[in-house]
Amino acid sequence: MNPREILFEIRNKNHLAFKELFQEHYFELVVYANQYLFDKGLSEDIVQDVYVCLWEKAETIEIKTSLKAYLYAMVRNQCLNKLKALKISYTDDVFILDYANKNVQTPYTLEDNNKQILYQRVLESIESLPNKMKLIVKLRFVNDYQYKEIANELNISVNTVKTQLKRAKVKLAQFVLFTTTFILTILQF
Repeated sequence: MNPREILFEIRNKNHLAFKELFQEHYFELVVYANQYLFDKGLSEDIVQDVYVCLWEKAETIEIKTSLKAYLYAMVRNQCLNKLKALKISYTDDVFILDYANKNVQTPYTLEDNNKQILYQRVLESIESLPNKMKLIVKLRFVNDYQYKEIANELNISVNTVKTQLKRAKVKLAQFVLFTTTFILTILQF
């Protein structure tokens, strides 16, 4: 069946057409989601939610490109929404470690030596940010500047400061999830 026929069949609640679409794209969509989230279980949940949404809203969905491109866009948007929902506490020098300990779903806790490894990797990750973003992050969290002070110091708008900090937050959150998962995987062996 071609994608238009599949969508037509899904709109008519044809379970076999839906199953065919699911089986054809599920695993590649999970891999795609995992590139954003670095968490296989969460990636699987996101992809399943996308398929549920497709099934439930098939009558109202208008696809201007291809069905496959639409699925990828839905997965990407869901991943970005999930990342946006991540909250990082910036209260002190170990804000990333606090985030990792509170938000990484695991039966394990990081020991002090692993926390130190993670902290060093986060510092390296901050250093790898683009120059302007790195400077803004350091002014905000190392020098404890307010948004307006950063904007005045760098001669940029407060909105630019906020945007750069949000982007840095996403990059660092991805890095923390990846690194923590990696450390915990090593601990399991």
